[in-house]
Amino acid sequence: MSGRSPLHTRPKPVNIGKNILAVMANLTCVMFAFAILIFTLIAAIYKPEDPHLSQPTFTSDHTIAKTSDDYFNLRPSTQTGFSDDGASNVSTSSGLECVGNSDEPIDCINPEVFHLMMRVTIEMFKDVHFYKFGKPVRGSNSSTCDMAWRYRPKEGNADAFNKDYRRFVISRNEDCSFNVVGVGEYHTGLNARKPKKGNQRGFEKMNTSSKQAEASVGVVGGVADDELPVVNSNEGLFSDRKKYLVYTGGGDRCKSMNHYLWSLSCALGEARYLNRTFVMDFSVCLSSKYTASNQDEEGKDFRFYFDLKHLMDSGSVTEQGQFWFEWEKWERRGGQGLYLVEDFRVTPMKLADVKDALIMRKFGLVEPDNYWYRVCEGETESVIHRPWHMLWKSRSLMDIVSGITSRMNSDFDSVHVVRGERAKNTELWPNLAADTSPNALLSSLQNKIEEGRDIYIATNEANTSFFDPLMDKYGTHFLDDYKDLWNESSVWYEVTKKLNNGIPVEFDGYMRISVDTEVFSRGKKRIETFNDLTSDCKEGINACPSIS
Repeated sequence: MSGRSPLHTRPKPVNIGKNILAVMANLTCVMFAFAILIFTLIAAIYKPEDPHLSQPTFTSDHTIAKTSDDYFNLRPSTQTGFSDDGASNVSTSSGLECVGNSDEPIDCINPEVFHLMMRVTIEMFKDVHFYKFGKPVRGSNSSTCDMAWRYRPKEGNADAFNKDYRRFVISRNEDCSFNVVGVGEYHTGLNARKPKKGNQRGFEKMNTSSKQAEASVGVVGGVADDELPVVNSNEGLFSDRKKYLVYTGGGDRCKSMNHYLWSLSCALGEARYLNRTFVMDFSVCLSSKYTASNQDEEGKDFRFYFDLKHLMDSGSVTEQGQFWFEWEKWERRGGQGLYLVEDFRVTPMKLADVKDALIMRKFGLVEPDNYWYRVCEGETESVIHRPWHMLWKSRSLMDIVSGITSRMNSDFDSVHVVRGERAKNTELWPNLAADTSPNALLSSLQNKIEEGRDIYIATNEANTSFFDPLMDKYGTHFLDDYKDLWNESSVWYEVTKKLNNGIPVEFDGYMRISVDTEVFSRGKKRIETFNDLTSDCKEGINACPSIS
């Protein structure tokens, strides 16, 4: 057995089964490869009939299939232009057969009407950037719509958005197209003003029917709250153990507004550094330099001049009168106490670890050591940063600024001409009077401002006819040209009277300066007196800043 050749060995049954499976697998692979070869040859030589030459085998359908162009044409087509008299002849047509009575009232929230009004506005004011449009509302009758918007001049130095609301006169043609036949002056669309709480007019949230217009002209609807704030009660003022800072006394009262703001900004800066709420007197003493009576006037509301809501939103501030009322009650319940500081040389850094609920800085009677801003001098100057971003001009004054710039279509240059007492003081300003005379102004401006341009002249010169010679080359505008924006029929008059318990408020000297300064800053080109018109120094002879 051991000498038998392997060739004569009989296969085992297990090996036979494996061999059969291997043969079948090989045959399957060969057949698959052969089928692929046949299919490739057929595909290479087969030529089907041209389908464009063959006869259709389906029945005819004479209906017209609508393409995206057909749906696009259902949107309003708009033609824009202005007639010689300034009236708008913009129209919009739906392209559909007119159904209904052309005399029916205009539906102001109709997307076609809304879109048309926005297009007209954008076409009218080419020199501004539009931020948001409010939903139109019914105007004074069935053919008018009021609409509000926020905007900013494309050029100039505007830090905030202006607002406007105007009345549009709209007509409907027999083919259901719409025309804007007239647009009112600044702030004529009174129904589009910011509504009172509970009123759903004006800048309200867009509803579903007006979403089409939103897609065509960017962001629509929504706006910052324009309501002047009412000082709320401080009930529960000390329940969360907040800490406070208050300044009392001092010689800052009834000084110039620049002095007042310099001191107030110091106090606000210290409160922020110490992470304390600033306890503030919201009444202002207006210096005699700004009043018609030439007397200091106490009891002016802070809100006449500055945006209180923005101040309270951007920092921790509370009203002084209510604070003391609550403080007395809290003290009787065993409060944490008061830390008194009577020397301005005690720096904020030394007060950082004070645990008492209230730090009171008490200022004496001797000027200038009792000025609030002395706290921020010396080593403190590099530590305390005045929060100027908290102090904005009042919204009622900024509305006047918006009105003036809007009437000039935000397309003007501005010139600041300082005269008055400075021009009379030839010892400190020897050249000012001559350099700001009409002939000198014409000579200075000819190379700076193009002839024919509108120029806004911000000036303390009481007699504006002094500048009449400039009218031959420029369109001149002055603050007093816009008195209707603060007269007895104005929004400003209504707002300030309400704040003043029904007593009319004088449009005083500081308000004039505020508005004049803001309008000047919005000019496309801005010419300053002491930088551009005269070689005299702003602070007097030999007081010009050195140029390094």
